[in-house]
Amino acid sequence: MTERTVTEADPTEYDADVWTRGPDGELVPNYDATFPTINEGEVVSGKVVRVDKDEVLVDIGYKSEGVIPVAELSIRRSVDPADEVQLGDDVDALVLTKEDAEGRLILSKKRARFEMAWKRIEGAAESGEPVEGVVIEVVKGGLILDLGVRGFLPASLVDIRRVQDLEDFLGQTLRCKVIELNRSRNNVVLSRRAVLEEERKEARQAILDRLSPGNVVQGTISNIVDFGAFVDLDGIDGLIHISELSWSHVNHPSEVLDIGQEVEVKVLDIDRDRQRISLGLKQTQSDPWQQVVETHGEGDVVEGRVTKVVTFGAFVEILPGVEGLVHISELANHHVENPREIVNQGEDVRAKIIEMDADRRRLSLSLKRVEGDGAAADPSELGLSEEVFTEDEVVLDDEPAAEVEVEPELEAEVEAAEEPEAEAAAEPEAEAGAEPAEDEQA
Repeated sequence: MTERTVTEADPTEYDADVWTRGPDGELVPNYDATFPTINEGEVVSGKVVRVDKDEVLVDIGYKSEGVIPVAELSIRRSVDPADEVQLGDDVDALVLTKEDAEGRLILSKKRARFEMAWKRIEGAAESGEPVEGVVIEVVKGGLILDLGVRGFLPASLVDIRRVQDLEDFLGQTLRCKVIELNRSRNNVVLSRRAVLEEERKEARQAILDRLSPGNVVQGTISNIVDFGAFVDLDGIDGLIHISELSWSHVNHPSEVLDIGQEVEVKVLDIDRDRQRISLGLKQTQSDPWQQVVETHGEGDVVEGRVTKVVTFGAFVEILPGVEGLVHISELANHHVENPREIVNQGEDVRAKIIEMDADRRRLSLSLKRVEGDGAAADPSELGLSEEVFTEDEVVLDDEPAAEVEVEPELEAEVEAAEEPEAEAAAEPEAEAGAEPAEDEQA
């Protein structure tokens, strides 16, 4: 390029940003003015012009290309520069040194990202908005996310339920909330569970809005506890209480259900304020009580099995899910101290239905009325008070008991046997003081 020289006598005006005076007073192009002004700690933009295994060159429009050492490319450890940038990529970098010992401009891509990311994270922490990052490491106790800074996601906050294998999240992009921020320590703690719970709360509300008591819905058993089972209804859990699992007695929900099992349940109640749903499983099954009402009546004799023996009687199951009580007074025609004297658990018996209360779902049975078709009298049927009955046999009719005729020979023997007893009773008490016999004295 041919330099243009202008003397002081030359009247042509010149632009100081384009021309400058040389040592001899001549005007020469001001090349330094064409370069941008940069300062250490400033973030600049440029284009990648070269990628080597240990550094990347970036043209930022300065008098020399900036150098990004491989250690300043990413917050990831042991990265390959070719995996981070490509020729022609536009990048932002922070100026570390304007001129090092070799006169090079040293830049840092990761620190530029850090500064910009930190401002974004601070804003997200204040507003409560989630941030996104890629899982780059699995460490003891959690995950490391690339947010421009290293964000730590504790294992307990990765999901709503406990995660068995954190390795499954490597490479995934996760949305998390910032729950702790410390600029002096460059510490960022995240929670993905908070985001999931918020999303789930919205989903739960949508489900609650469309459900109403009486609806029959499909669900999956998500958990089993002693008092019932939880059913996942596409985002919200409903509870089946153990009493609503089956028409028959259930000792533990695991006898009826398994985790992961698909079930059809009926909505019994909804607490919209607390977002709780009560469900019933037995309501989707045929009610055995209805079958009893339709096919049996009072006075019918049925067959069943003793399911439980208690102090006041025994329970007999006549159909799956339908039990009747045989009161201790209905076990036998004689007085019974302990029901186990008459029946044992698991024993098959025949019983008569003496009372059926469909509204209260109660059934009263009798064993003693099966044999002899009610030979034993019921005080309520006779209109008599229980107090007139004792443990001894009672004469129920008004006719006197028939006298027993005794043959003359037997009558004489009876009288002869009774006379010595009468004479012995009549002996005066004074005889008790008589002297003892000789052998007694000895």
